Formats: sequence, C-alpha cells, structure tokens
Amino acid sequence: MNQFKLITNSFLIFSFVFTLGACKDQKKNTNEVIEKKEMSTIEKKGFGVTKNDEKVEIYILTNDNGMRVEIMTYGGIITSLTALDKNGTYEDIVLGFDSLENYFESYNPYFGALIGRYGNRIANGKFSLDNKEYTLTPIGKTQLHGGTIGFDKVVWTVLSAEVVDGIATLKLKYLSKDGEEGYPGNLESIVTYTLDNEDAITIHYEATTDKKTVVNLTQHSYFNLSGDYSQNILDHEVMIDADAYTPVAGKFIPTGELAPVEGTPFDFRIAKAVGKDIDAEHDQIKISGGYDHNWVLNNQDKGNRLVATAYHPTSGRFMEVFSTEPGVQFYTANFLNKNTPAKGGGAHVKRGALCFETQHYPDSPNQSNFPSTTLDVGEKYDTTTTYKFSSK
Repeated sequence: MNQFKLITNSFLIFSFVFTLGACKDQKKNTNEVIEKKEMSTIEKKGFGVTKNDEKVEIYILTNDNGMRVEIMTYGGIITSLTALDKNGTYEDIVLGFDSLENYFESYNPYFGALIGRYGNRIANGKFSLDNKEYTLTPIGKTQLHGGTIGFDKVVWTVLSAEVVDGIATLKLKYLSKDGEEGYPGNLESIVTYTLDNEDAITIHYEATTDKKTVVNLTQHSYFNLSGDYSQNILDHEVMIDADAYTPVAGKFIPTGELAPVEGTPFDFRIAKAVGKDIDAEHDQIKISGGYDHNWVLNNQDKGNRLVATAYHPTSGRFMEVFSTEPGVQFYTANFLNKNTPAKGGGAHVKRGALCFETQHYPDSPNQSNFPSTTLDVGEKYDTTTTYKFSSK
C-alpha cells in the first residue's frame, strides 16, 4: 500500500498532465508522478520548508475527468480544487495562496485547512471532564480552532498516496501529544482524502486517544464557485437542511438555545441567494456581520446524508455537501479584506467565499444539551464529509 510507482521521464509527465484538460493558469512543473492508473493520478511536488525547517509537499490528486485537488502536508490544507462549469471548463474554486510563506501569516483565515483538536470555539478556553478542569491556550480567552498551534499549523505524515480501483487517495496522520494546547491524551488522528470519478472529494476523519478527551475535527475550505476571487458570493444560492441553529452571544459563544430558523434570515431550507438576507435587521446578523453560525442539521441519525448545497447561476457550478456530522458552521467570509492576497495576484474581498464546516456544535464541552464531543479510551472518532461537484 505504501509502495509508489515512480515515473521519472519529465516529458511523459508533462504530456499526461496536458491531456487532462487542464486547470486555470496551470504551469509546467517538475512534479513527481507517484502513481498512475488509467487517467487517475497522484503526483507530488516540493513546496518549501516551515520555520522549523520541516519539508512541506503538495500532493496532486487527479481523476478520470480531469478534476484536480491539491493537498499540502502542512495543515492538510487543500490549496486548489477544480470544478466543472456549464461550458465544460474546470477552474480552481477554493481560496488560498501562491506561496507557503503566506500560510504562516496572521492574515491567513485557515484557508483550506484541517482543524483540530477542536473546530470552532470553546468558551473561556476551559472545559471539564470527570470533574477535572482543563485550561487551554490561549489562557483566559475563548479558544478558536484548536489554539495557538492547531492541526492547521503542523506538518502531517503521509501514510499512503495511491490509486485504488481507479480512485486517487491520500492518507495523512498527526499525533497530538498529551497536553498539547491544553488538551488531555495522546490523540492520533488519521484523515483520508479521496477523489472519485463522480467529481466528489471525500474526507474521512478517524481518531483514537489514550486518555479521555474532546475532539471535533473539520475542514475549512473557502469556496467561490465563480472561480473569480475578486467577486463576492452574494449571488450563490444556498440550501441548508436544518430547522434550527445555535444563536451566539459575546465572542461568538452559543447561548445554548436551539432556535428555529423559520421566519428568520437563517432559514435556508429552500435554496435562496446568500445576499437576500445577509444584511437583515436581526441581532444575530449584527453580531457576526453576516453568517457565521452553526446550523443544527436534520436527520442526524441517518449517517452520511445531504446536508447543504450551493449553486452559482452564472457558471452553473453546483456543490453538494454530504456529512455524518450533526452540525455545519456556515460562514460567509465576513472578515476577508484587501489585505489578504489572492492566488494569481490581486486580493480577496469581503464575503468572497463560503465555508461549510461540518462538525459538532461550538462549545459542546461546556453545553450539556449539545451532542457530546467526548472521546474515551477504546473508542474511535469516525466521521465523513463529502463535497460533490457538478454543473447545470
């Protein structure tokens, strides 16, 4: 499973990639083709080193259709993902940066990253397990997305990169040591990215611990289905299969209420343009400057089911989100601005992307009425999310 076929002839590599029908602004490179079966391939290329001199690589998964996903070992970050428009053109539709160094900067809003140990917020950076209180970093403040050095800021180990039955698969591992960012237990996390020939990328999360802990993993890609990062996403039409959401108070911490979406700007049960109610006179809209809330998804006992969709009428791109998770944080990039450089030049814009962060609810360790995020010794954390793309 870990033995890779190496093709070193650079002319063959270039010829194969060219015939895929390529992505927007694709450049020649000296990528190493790890494995090729039929049209599906996995390549890898160097992408620099971290501040700690750790080598970083990007793995490029391509399917039979020519869809292409690039995943970096630093943070498990999706740096590029192409999707087909109604005219048959694949373009990159996720926000990110051209250089590794940009991902180290404070203006990086978790572009494309794996998030852990705990996606979203934990109030006051504290929680208790078995009557023992744990203080997280940063101390005395709400912790967001796993702390100062979350899973998005570490280099993941590649367990395998291979084409299985014509499907490109990349498996990553990270061991979060006992006490890291204040969390108990040595937590081993394995995340498997799979690109199939239905133009769907599936993310399978697994984790085990040697001490009772909490865990809530997610993926933080920013999608703009137009493929134009200078445009906002107010014209995207979104559906979220949820009858309720979790209102927030100060520092975006849930109040504990499961509030009905009916009659509010948070009702996406029937698809509507994001811009329709994003500036509505509503206290929750004012708090977040748009949408940045957790939706309580329906049919939580149905496993991996359709939970959300997004459609861009101009390009015809259509995205479906399937997940086993009970919630999704729908975020409209309210804090993006011109200080955040875009791939290919230029800058990002406010509300220039959508995020569908499938997960458990924010602050669950401190909210007894929310689904539990506790993981005990001998148990396995096991969740799946799929983003599927088509055009119409």
